[in-house]
Amino acid sequence: MTRPTREITIRHLFDPALEPDLFEQVLSRRAMAYVFDVIGVSVLWLMAAVVVFFLGIATFGLAWLIYPALWPILGVLYTVGTLGGPESATPGMRAMGLSMRTTDGRRPDGLTALMHVVIFYALSVALTPLIHLVGLFTERRQLLQDLAIGVLVMDARVLALTGR
Repeated sequence: MTRPTREITIRHLFDPALEPDLFEQVLSRRAMAYVFDVIGVSVLWLMAAVVVFFLGIATFGLAWLIYPALWPILGVLYTVGTLGGPESATPGMRAMGLSMRTTDGRRPDGLTALMHVVIFYALSVALTPLIHLVGLFTERRQLLQDLAIGVLVMDARVLALTGR
């Protein structure tokens, strides 16, 4: 005797077929957000570089050894502090109306944000920025680093309208 079977459809929490507005123009807005964030980190770097310069004078040049690490440190702190914060978005992402969520709907925590930024820069350096073309071929417009840690970048306004 055979048991009747039913077809089960598993839908993702953020399904682009059901909610296409969540993913509309995400890649282009994400690129602009990145430019905005690079400018933000550059301003922070400039301020920190002035402080390190004067510290270097006071420490007979010892503090100047931090210059090579200053940009990566500030970039990671900027991203982790904002992406892992309550808005779940960097200032550039907020300006472009984007927000990040994990694939199960939670806001990313500091560790997730740290993994995301480290994987982003490691892949960009190792495999060239062309790896970001992956987003053109994924259903939810995820980049390689998003797929690696299970996050999505979506339209923040639509998320807010749906109460998520």
